[in-house]
Amino acid sequence: MKTKNRNDSMSIADCMKRSVISIPETSSIREAASIFVKKHIGLLPIVDRNHKLIGVVGLRDLLNLELPDFVRFIEDLDFVHDFGAVETTRPPSRTLEKPIKSLMKDAITVQEDCGLLRAYALMLQHNLHDMPVISKNGELSGIASRVDIGTSILSTWSKVE
Repeated sequence: MKTKNRNDSMSIADCMKRSVISIPETSSIREAASIFVKKHIGLLPIVDRNHKLIGVVGLRDLLNLELPDFVRFIEDLDFVHDFGAVETTRPPSRTLEKPIKSLMKDAITVQEDCGLLRAYALMLQHNLHDMPVISKNGELSGIASRVDIGTSILSTWSKVE
């Protein structure tokens, strides 16, 4: 059985999306929510003026603004059939006008030359579905999903003899 040699290994740059939607650190939560809706994305990188990645905000972070507090304290929600009036509440305007940096988290990233298995392992370890890819100087250069990485790994299986 012949397998790929190390020189044939793929890097994250081979499968990442290069057209990345990001948001400046000066944007509001409302502006970020609008981008999530328009672009149908799950992770939004936050960049400084030099396009250097300073953090990320996920769809989950925004949706948590709307979840009732009890959700965080109850392990089993099966007995709650609906949230009633809570379903129609929205975050107050003052919350939506706060800077996106107030929800920002540190980004787990890899550089463009990172191997696919290492990137996938990091995503599993940190429970990520998408991961920003940065250049050697810290600029945002792409984003890779578990699907991007997984299908790239599986594509090499057809070459195994």
